[in-house]
Amino acid sequence: MDTLQRFIFENAAVRGELVEISETWRQVQARADYPAPVRALLGEMLAAAALLSANLKFNGMIVMQMHGDGPVRLLVVECDSDLNMRATAKLAPGAEVAPDATLTQLVNAHGHGRFVITLDPKDKLPGQQPYQGIVPLDGESVAVVIENYMLRSEQLDTRLWVAADTHVSRGLLLQKLPKEGGTGAQVEDDVETWNRIVTLASTLRTEEMLATDINTLLRRLFWEETLRVFEPRHPHFQCTCSREKVGNMLIMLGRDEIDSALADLGKLAINCDFCGQLYEFDKVDCAQLFAAANTPDAMQQPGSARH
Repeated sequence: MDTLQRFIFENAAVRGELVEISETWRQVQARADYPAPVRALLGEMLAAAALLSANLKFNGMIVMQMHGDGPVRLLVVECDSDLNMRATAKLAPGAEVAPDATLTQLVNAHGHGRFVITLDPKDKLPGQQPYQGIVPLDGESVAVVIENYMLRSEQLDTRLWVAADTHVSRGLLLQKLPKEGGTGAQVEDDVETWNRIVTLASTLRTEEMLATDINTLLRRLFWEETLRVFEPRHPHFQCTCSREKVGNMLIMLGRDEIDSALADLGKLAINCDFCGQLYEFDKVDCAQLFAAANTPDAMQQPGSARH
């Protein structure tokens, strides 16, 4: 079973999480045949998104994206407060991916790659927009990119270890918690404790992470520490696509563009990038969409899709 395990160190201002995702990862991979380096990046992001979701202090979703300027144009993972997850990757047309391609070569070949985290509350107030942080792709790995983002945007010392193969995606997160007040000696002691815990975690190698379940990893890494372990949570795959959402997307494209596409194709067939679900719209379907969108009730609704 896919599992996220939270824990804190009893004698240190440090919290941690371990995540193990296999079934959800299998379902993500079933939708597309990604080259091995792309698959590894997406799997690492899947683990990282689950780990960061524990930071959510609201009922909503975290969306993690890498926008690339190389063979990979987009990597995206979504995870909500209940650990419902989905993920996908898009490659440039005709892209060739070397079997040993690095993150930089895949998504930051010309230095224009971007890392984006969006926090989207489910019950937004009127006029409230999702929070979005956008930074350059600063780092040679998914873990380092996210560490740099967290330090820059959240001012939190965060260390991350992630790994993925065809069978499993696993990750470990450590975060230094802020402590108010304290003497210089206490602050120095906190830093020393943090460094010691990070050093223990840094003994973890990719091969060991991929081959070892998270309960064993927790005991193996921190057997000398006093830990408080919380009730585990369980990520799972869930796609939020629907015919209504696809219809709204078509409305936003505009009547002229849709009519032109229908004239060429006869009907529109849209596959969800995340789950592969096929949605078809013929001329009658599209006419009904735009007729409904232009009714007085629809035009008065906040946030209704218009063209």
